Amino acid sequence: MKRLAAILAAAGFATAAQAALADKMDAAAVAKLHEQKCVGCHVGNFGGDGSSVYTRKNRIVKDMAGLRQRVALCSSQSGAGLLDDEEQAVAAYLNQQYYKFK
Repeated sequence: MKRLAAILAAAGFATAAQAALADKMDAAAVAKLHEQKCVGCHVGNFGGDGSSVYTRKNRIVKDMAGLRQRVALCSSQSGAGLLDDEEQAVAAYLNQQYYKFK
């Protein structure tokens, strides 16, 4: 849980609400949530393991705010049904794993 709190803080989520989120979800849970709710669609659309959507040169996402918006949009359009705090946690996870926004 401390690791998720650090991820969220690094991603600019240093609010009391995010601290509460860190108490609810740990980094492994967020990774599993991403795997369950996001990866299948990305594999179908981008092939391979689906991660090329995050690493391609012509990325749509340019900053952390855009990443949070994209996760929310994907969740809504795909029917993944992520809750707001789950969307924020997935965005923080993706930032840590791929984007490295400050």
